[in-house]
Formats: sequence, structure tokens, C-alpha cells
Amino acid sequence: MKSIMLGLFVLGLTAQSFAQIIKTEELSEVIVYATNYKYLHSLVSEEPAPVPVEMLERKVAAFNLKDSEYYQDDYDTYNINFYIPDGLILAAYDKDGKLIRTAERFKDVGLPPSVRAAIADRFPEWTVTKDVYRVYYHEDKGVTKKYKIKLENGDQTIRVKLDEEGNFI
Repeated sequence: MKSIMLGLFVLGLTAQSFAQIIKTEELSEVIVYATNYKYLHSLVSEEPAPVPVEMLERKVAAFNLKDSEYYQDDYDTYNINFYIPDGLILAAYDKDGKLIRTAERFKDVGLPPSVRAAIADRFPEWTVTKDVYRVYYHEDKGVTKKYKIKLENGDQTIRVKLDEEGNFI
């Protein structure tokens, strides 16, 4: 009985010693780069965007055109729509999947502090009832961000436009 146990023990050790042999294989080099990093980099500002806006903009930047069902080799540009309940983004991609331009529109998002402060200074008794946030991105022209805001004071209503820094347009 002892010899059987000793034999099984030695056999168990030899099986593990064969498992220690590691084969090494050399893999090919892989380069990873962000195609649409310019888009995300140009949207960065001192005041962060509201969460739904930032979430949808990240989806636009991460969209892989070549793996989508819309991709065909025949076209030079592709217009893709991205929707959420708070807004939408119309994005134009070239045939390589690079983001060329976007038109973004979001309703009733949180206003940045600079815009809120500018409204409070110029219209102290007024309340914001509606706002629309628009962003236009073009790879050559850069980004423009605008706010269209509806203000009410009792039965009076006015509409104002501001840029992202709180300057009235």
C-alpha cells in the first residue's frame, strides 16, 4: 500500500514538472491610436459639460464606422445620427472613420456657471424656462458652443443667446 501511495505521489510530481514548460511566441507589433481624439480634445473647456452631453460626445468619438452596418466602400462621407432623450448629434465621418464635423443640439441641459452668472447679472429677476445648447465642430474651423435661453418674468418673455463664456451674442 505504501509503494502504491509513493508511486502515485511521484507520478503526481512528474506531471506537474511537465506543466512548467512554457512556449514563447513572438507576436506582431500592434499600434493603437484614437482616430477622433481631436474632436474630444477640442470640446474640453474649463467648465465640464453636463453628463448626457459628455456621454453622447464620447459615443460619437468612439464610433467605429468600418465595423458598422452602414459602411460600404462606395461612399466618401457618412452621416450618422446619435440620439438620446435630451438631444442629438449629427456626425459626418470620412471613408476612413475620421470625424469631419458634427452638429449637436441638446434641450434643457444644466447651464455652466459662467452662463448662469451672466444671466443673473444682466437679468436679475428673470428665470430660465427653456434652454438649448448647440455645438458645431469642424475639423478645420474648430468648435463653437452657443446657448439659446428663454427667460420669463411674470408675463414677459425674452430670448437671449450666449456663448460658452457667458458673453451675450
